[in-house]
Amino acid sequence: MSEKSKDNQSQGTIMLWIAAAILLIAISVVAVYKAWPMLFPEISQSAVVDPQCDLRQGPCISSINTDVQISFSIQPQEIPLVKPLKLHVQVKGVNAHKVEVDFVGVDMNMGFNRVVLQQYEAGLYEGDGMIPVCVRDSMEWEAKVLITTDQGLLSAPYRFITVRPGIPLP
Repeated sequence: MSEKSKDNQSQGTIMLWIAAAILLIAISVVAVYKAWPMLFPEISQSAVVDPQCDLRQGPCISSINTDVQISFSIQPQEIPLVKPLKLHVQVKGVNAHKVEVDFVGVDMNMGFNRVVLQQYEAGLYEGDGMIPVCVRDSMEWEAKVLITTDQGLLSAPYRFITVRPGIPLP
């Protein structure tokens, strides 16, 4: 094989790798662009976190404005890790098209963990979720109730702490 044909083959291989890299970058950009609204939805109105809310004691109620009220509860109330949880949401004062609960670690990224709830009565939604295990003995979570309405996406955050079995709540 001549020196010139070796150079042409080497240049062809380099061009192929460059084309593959550009294609991979383009696919990644499109994937991020498409996933962005799902991962980071644009909230039109949000309630504030109620520091007195204790989901282990029962449902917590939030108000987004004077008209909209959201009640959220988790069963079982001890909120175990890696076990099925029943999520209950009651929405008053607005017509909800979709209700979801997004579990987010407050100070640690725990990945995408969002549950779509099913409507079983007017304003009442229910679904099954699960809290993943964490390497820490205790972890603070935020459950964001996301409500899709004609007025936009409404959000009501609820905070709680989970602990490993055998560890007392802080």
